[in-house]
Amino acid sequence: MSLDLSAVGYKTDPSRFEYDWKAAALYALGIGAGPDELELLYEARGPRVFPTFPIAGAYPVMMQLIDRAGAPFRNVVHTGQTIRVQRAPKPNGVLTTRGTLSGIYDLKRMARLVFDTVTEQDGEPVCTMEWDLLVRDTGGFGGPRPPKAEVVAAPKDRAPAFETRQTTSAAQALVYRLSGDLNPLHADPELARSVGFPQGPILHGLCTLGFVARAVVQAVCGLDERRLRGISMQFKKPVWPGESICTAGYSLAPDKFALTATAADRPDQIIGNAWAEILN
Repeated sequence: MSLDLSAVGYKTDPSRFEYDWKAAALYALGIGAGPDELELLYEARGPRVFPTFPIAGAYPVMMQLIDRAGAPFRNVVHTGQTIRVQRAPKPNGVLTTRGTLSGIYDLKRMARLVFDTVTEQDGEPVCTMEWDLLVRDTGGFGGPRPPKAEVVAAPKDRAPAFETRQTTSAAQALVYRLSGDLNPLHADPELARSVGFPQGPILHGLCTLGFVARAVVQAVCGLDERRLRGISMQFKKPVWPGESICTAGYSLAPDKFALTATAADRPDQIIGNAWAEILN
């Protein structure tokens, strides 16, 4: 099955996402926020909104771009995400997101889709995002190869600047999906087994991103999530709800860290080519 190469460059109409403080707090709970982060959860303290929250409002745009590319959703695997933050969303209001299908690349056995989205609030930029997806069983259509990307790796000659351990709950994926990503892979044990996960539903990659982002905020931002200016990663291995996520950060510059993460006591890295930027 081939994808529609003529779709490259396609731009969506603006997608409106109206939310209140409860939606922002639900997202924060989905990425593991707890009693020591009441600024994200308690209306009497704002609440403040975690900077990756606009992801929740961009799911309809992602689905529209997948459809326009001609990709069967059952074959799509989310493999990477970058978010660059311009300013924090308000505790309630409307986020408007526009998306562009930036690339369709031939990987022989698979295809790669790249989407770019821009999110605004009240006419002002909030964040930009790049979405990286693989489409199984769709390669070999003679399309272009993907461009080489810059690789950010943890230095091997130094100890990490920080290490954190966060425990996900057994219901983590069930909570996170309420923010918009309703893929049954993250809820239905029978479906998970049918696609090769006998242990059961896996955690959303973007939930893992949220946990790692919180680790950065806790370790180097003094619990002030407004200092997080960007985060990027490839999703390498699945995480199962109930496992702990162990994140390490290596200083590359005063405002940039290379990131690594493992799940539970497994040695495999669950993320790759990962970095975060902060405001000093």
